[in-house]
Amino acid sequence: MAKADRLERLDMRRAELESEYRASLIAALHVTAAGRWGLFAHQKDKAAIARTAPVIAALTELATEIDAMRDTLGLEPFDLHRDFMAARGPAAADAVGEPRQAGAWLQQMGATTD
Repeated sequence: MAKADRLERLDMRRAELESEYRASLIAALHVTAAGRWGLFAHQKDKAAIARTAPVIAALTELATEIDAMRDTLGLEPFDLHRDFMAARGPAAADAVGEPRQAGAWLQQMGATTD
């Protein structure tokens, strides 16, 4: 019984952290959609990298904690973070800009404000 209670509390904490991650990512995406480059690291702009580094670090820290909890609970890894990190990095010259990419992410997450 004690183990079941502990696992239930862990699962509740996991859900809270996933909500916190989602809210943090949505906030960062809104900033990017408004025209602030750097979240997706499409360019090697040192100022943009420095500006977004704390956001990326916080998201990664949350995702690491979430994945550890999911592993303990026997759940699949946290896909949202993996997908977001896979979307980062240099982009082709004909790729959409970061603001449009952020807008697409917001729409996909059901977090658009329009």
